[in-house]
Amino acid sequence: MSSLNNKVALVTGGGSGIGRAICEVMAREGASVVVVDFNAEAGQQAANELQQGGCESLFVQADLTRDEQVEAMVSACLERFGRLDCACNNAALSKGRGPIEDFSRDEFEFALEYSLVNTWLSMKYEIAAMRQAGRGAIVNISSNASLKGDPHNTPYATAKGGVNTLTMSSAGELARAGIRLNAVSPGVIRTPGVQKYIDDNPSVEKAMNRASAIGRMGEPEEIAEAVAFLCSDRASFITGQILSVDGGATVKMGG
Repeated sequence: MSSLNNKVALVTGGGSGIGRAICEVMAREGASVVVVDFNAEAGQQAANELQQGGCESLFVQADLTRDEQVEAMVSACLERFGRLDCACNNAALSKGRGPIEDFSRDEFEFALEYSLVNTWLSMKYEIAAMRQAGRGAIVNISSNASLKGDPHNTPYATAKGGVNTLTMSSAGELARAGIRLNAVSPGVIRTPGVQKYIDDNPSVEKAMNRASAIGRMGEPEEIAEAVAFLCSDRASFITGQILSVDGGATVKMGG
């Protein structure tokens, strides 16, 4: 039996990259999938392809920093499927890179709003739906930038550090309610955005590969597999954890 058979899963940022891979793996594991994305074209295409593969899916367009749109996102899921069993809060954005003193207030607050506040707001309404059922699982997508910093990308690293604390604190609060919360912390992953950067700057690929102990970048599907496991009943005794899926980058020796 597939690990998410007969479950209803919601994935934010599900139209592309890691989010899309998460949708595909959850569908493969038997879940019905709600694809959420701000980009209507990408999100609808992802949902259509899931349907073509035999998965019951629904696309919802939402700006995850807007209360009413996040509430409507979960309401659409409940209206279509009647429940919400698991959710992956993957959507995140930040603006630019540079010295910390050069970021504007708007740029710093943008990273917090679209990489931390959006995760909290999604959880707020997801948890309300799961409380009604007395169970559920939520996986937030963090980043290895949250664990050891990321020079010249500090607003994003700070926001993702907040995601870790949000995950752990909420997990302790909701454990007795039957709701598990964990986070997956990716290392360098070959997303379409990263691949475009490599295509434009071929010399960076070797350095990206060397960032992990294994000696290569990860693939979006490898993040998705971890998310699907943590959402499944196979992870029934796991909550409040930050799982690095990074090819050993956090333990890599020099060289």
